[in-house]
Amino acid sequence: MKKAGFLILSFFIIVSVFAQQEPNLAKYKTTEQKLKAWLKYSQALLDKEEYSKLIIASQKGIALSKNYHKYLSTFYLHQGIAYEFSNNQYKKALVNYENALKYAQKVRHIENQTSSLMRLNYIYYSLNENRKGKALIETIKKVLDTTKSNYVRAVLYGSLGEYYLNTSEYENFIGYQLKAINYKKRLDKNIPNTENIGVSYCQIASAYVKMKQFDKAIEYLNESKPYIKTSPYVSAFSCNYLLQCYASKKQPDSIKKYYKLIYTYPSAKDSLFLNLSFANQSMSKYYADEGQIYKAHYYAKKAVLFGQKSTDEEILMEANTIMGRVLYEKGDYKNAIKTLQEASKDALNYDKEFFVIINQKLSQSYAALGLWKEAFYYKEIYSKYNDEMMRESAKQNIANAEARYQNKTKGQEIKNLSAQNTIKNIQINDARKQRFYLISGLVLVFIIGLLLFRQNQNRKKTNQKLQLLNQELDEANKIKARFFGILNHDLRSPISNLIHFLHLQKENPELIDEETALRMQAKIISGAENLLSSMEDILLWSKGQMENFKPHFKNIPVEVIFEDTKKHFSAIENIEISFENSENIILNTDENYLKAIIRNLTGNAVKALDKNKNGKIIWKAWQENNQTYFSITDNGPGENLEKFKALYDDSEVIGIKSGLGLHLIRDLGTAINCKIEVSSKPGFGTTFTILFQ
Repeated sequence: MKKAGFLILSFFIIVSVFAQQEPNLAKYKTTEQKLKAWLKYSQALLDKEEYSKLIIASQKGIALSKNYHKYLSTFYLHQGIAYEFSNNQYKKALVNYENALKYAQKVRHIENQTSSLMRLNYIYYSLNENRKGKALIETIKKVLDTTKSNYVRAVLYGSLGEYYLNTSEYENFIGYQLKAINYKKRLDKNIPNTENIGVSYCQIASAYVKMKQFDKAIEYLNESKPYIKTSPYVSAFSCNYLLQCYASKKQPDSIKKYYKLIYTYPSAKDSLFLNLSFANQSMSKYYADEGQIYKAHYYAKKAVLFGQKSTDEEILMEANTIMGRVLYEKGDYKNAIKTLQEASKDALNYDKEFFVIINQKLSQSYAALGLWKEAFYYKEIYSKYNDEMMRESAKQNIANAEARYQNKTKGQEIKNLSAQNTIKNIQINDARKQRFYLISGLVLVFIIGLLLFRQNQNRKKTNQKLQLLNQELDEANKIKARFFGILNHDLRSPISNLIHFLHLQKENPELIDEETALRMQAKIISGAENLLSSMEDILLWSKGQMENFKPHFKNIPVEVIFEDTKKHFSAIENIEISFENSENIILNTDENYLKAIIRNLTGNAVKALDKNKNGKIIWKAWQENNQTYFSITDNGPGENLEKFKALYDDSEVIGIKSGLGLHLIRDLGTAINCKIEVSSKPGFGTTFTILFQ
């Protein structure tokens, strides 16, 4: 969720919502009078959140106040707010806020200067303008060093806190946010800032959620309730964080309570969808952690849908991350990779923790698919940034931030005591601080040492796992090399036919008339398409067989097998290939194994008929005595039975280049429980018969 998403537009702006028509400037004599009337109208549009009208009004106000920098600053500020909160037009808002700040500084208009700095801090974060953001923070710190205004301190300490929240520097964030709350409470009670006090408490709670200190987060969320009870918008965000806390604490009754409650809060569409997406993310993560993956998938889909509707890139990134995790745990690794890669585009800019999770799941998904190179690549990214997060967490000492601030507050109260008591108490406090810092330093050094030791141990375990994976990868590569060497036989014949057609068309075009050329072009296209389909079929099968070369039996219509063979050899010319299946047989076997056998036998027959002008190949399928038979017959020259010895003798190995591939036919036939016999006589052709046992 956007870490600065709690900012309230009406921060310390006195609400004066009333119906007002566009003023008639002609009745005012001076430019000053016209500007006051027009500013009053512009403020009314801002209070009523009529942003499209406010853009037009601000443009006219800017044109009117060219030489009046105070008004010019205010109208630029109004126009920036209108663009920001009208479909998140951040780039246009940025230009207006920078102009507002420039003119406010010229006339030392403290309210406009403060509001411009606050909004620019959020806009630079939203647009990932990190360099400008850092420079702005230095400007804010200089203003805080010189100002005596509680209003300025309340606003700008809050902005500093949000900047450090965005960069995950939680110690600095909590320290500055507590200061902001303290100054907000000192402001005039007539200024409507109670919502902003509640927002600050909610932001502190969000930091504790990030650190998985859920009891502490619930404590601050409860602290915020009296301040935000009149704001459905902020209450919905608070409710979402309570849902996340109770989901992490695995308290089902509270989870259901706050999930239903979120749907009852009215809000603008963008914030409504953002809240609903965040709520469904929490539900999906909860059920995924509980192992209820189908419920997790249901809520993940809702989270992505609402994230898309919200037009908020960060909330959509988070929803896609949750969806990627759920798809991985469902075993849908390809879609998990696709979703996680979409989520990773700007994840590092938004949230390093999500970026780490994305790369971890990408590595695991690629590993599950056997793509070890990609798995190792994302594993390296995951390890790098995960180590960084561990080092950062070791340095963060949130308790110190609260303790230091509370100690400073107590120090201010002691000033009202007598000088002697003050000195004594200061000395006592200094001694306590020194002891506290010393103990904290020793504890911190111990924690860092422990983390480094555990990190080293984890790295050793990871290296051992990688060595095992490399051994498995090496074995898998050997199996793959053998397997594709065999499948080369299936693809050689159709590819050679296509090449033959192309050479004939290129080298002897004068031998081909127009009709023949068109026929050959159609034949080439058809043959290429069928070859592509066959290659895809073969490669997908071979991929599935890499680890376990075993058949998978199911009922297959013989007509499907024959139709596939017909397409595979559609580019063959001068040879008539026919298929007979009058009984429409359905066979229980492994489809891919049988296809490979039939393609090899057909390829052998085609090769045997290479020089026969009237070549014929006949495939038959029939049943006899409750057994199924296949046969392929060609009218080729025939061979001595010695040529087919590889069908019966396991010790006989015939190379792929020989064109027979009988070793492959023998092994595949044995795997699917079928017996292959051959009958061949020189001059009378050859017949192979397949008996399914």
